[in-house]
Amino acid sequence: MLGPLRAHRLPAAWLARYRLTPWWGKVLVVWALSRLVTTSLVLVLASVQGPNAWTGASPKYTDFATMWDGRWYNIVAIGGYPSVLPVTDAGQIGESAWAFMPGYPVLARLLMELSTLPWAPVAVFVSVAFSLGTALLLYRLMIRVQSPATALFSVVLFCVAPLSPILQFAYAESMYLFFLTLALYLLLERRYWLLFPVIAVMALTRPSGLAFALALGLHVIYRFVTRSRDPFAPRERMLAASVAVFSALLGLAWPITAGVVTGDLMAYTDTELAWRAPYIGYQELVPFTAWFQSGVWWLGSPWGIVVVTALILACAVLLFTPAVRGLGVDLRLWVASYGLYLLAVFFPQSSTFRLLMPMFPLLGAAALPRSRLYRVSIVLLFIAGQWGWLLICWGVDGYDWTPP
Repeated sequence: MLGPLRAHRLPAAWLARYRLTPWWGKVLVVWALSRLVTTSLVLVLASVQGPNAWTGASPKYTDFATMWDGRWYNIVAIGGYPSVLPVTDAGQIGESAWAFMPGYPVLARLLMELSTLPWAPVAVFVSVAFSLGTALLLYRLMIRVQSPATALFSVVLFCVAPLSPILQFAYAESMYLFFLTLALYLLLERRYWLLFPVIAVMALTRPSGLAFALALGLHVIYRFVTRSRDPFAPRERMLAASVAVFSALLGLAWPITAGVVTGDLMAYTDTELAWRAPYIGYQELVPFTAWFQSGVWWLGSPWGIVVVTALILACAVLLFTPAVRGLGVDLRLWVASYGLYLLAVFFPQSSTFRLLMPMFPLLGAAALPRSRLYRVSIVLLFIAGQWGWLLICWGVDGYDWTPP
């Protein structure tokens, strides 16, 4: 009788222990298990990776995790930025380190100096550490608009999302998402003063200052319009508006810096445009045209324009669905502002998936259904998506035109 009795009590004991586990302990378990799964997938792919521009055959993890743009961040960490822009044989501005902001490589270089370790392990450590911090902050953010159980599942979806391998690669995304999550949390808490240093680091880690400035501006307008039911004192209005202006200035700081150092006011913009030249050639940046150019390049005319237009309308409708409305006004304003920023300046190609990561609050809407079948299915689907993304965008097979 004792054996069956213990077997009967075991699940109840686990449930009680789960309920007593603090929120950060649950998030830590979710993060650790997700990293175990992702690392296993990465190691499998690395074991069959052939020689390429960055590594030899079957590279070790840290070498495999520092490919692609990781090399550019390495260049910045070691040598900084060029004072003279490279020029192609056709006389156009070529690719250079100016396209990569200093927040992540500067931090990595500081840790390299302190630890005397080389770039690869330090870069991976920085990304992994920030991925844990982001998971913890994400729970604190989502619990503002969701129940504890749903907020935790939002973290699960973030940790197993198809693009989650990049959270442990030598890319700035992990660090950027940490500061973005912190900024969104402070915005929901209306702790505007603390946003100044957070925005300063965030905007110099990944291009985001202008998008966040738009979200803050819309936040100020919304609070002013609804001040009868949600008091918005004049002093608080000035502070919130000042943060919005500060974010806009930080959004322009890096292009201005590149222009001053190189003597070319268009240095940053022209450098970014060099990455889309293989698709459509060298063209001037005309806001809100790149998505349609990309649609025509991929699908031809008129289908490219039709598909892009339909996609824009679908995204607009999505923001007003009940599940997304449940995320609250401020998170929706950020998603809308960032989406508008991408529409204005980004040329869609294989990096599009990575550029969509800052829209992670939408995972909160995907986390709402409580069906066990649904939750298991979406987790498995996301993990399969990781493998698909690794195969398509990270692994290198000869000439590769699908950068992550």
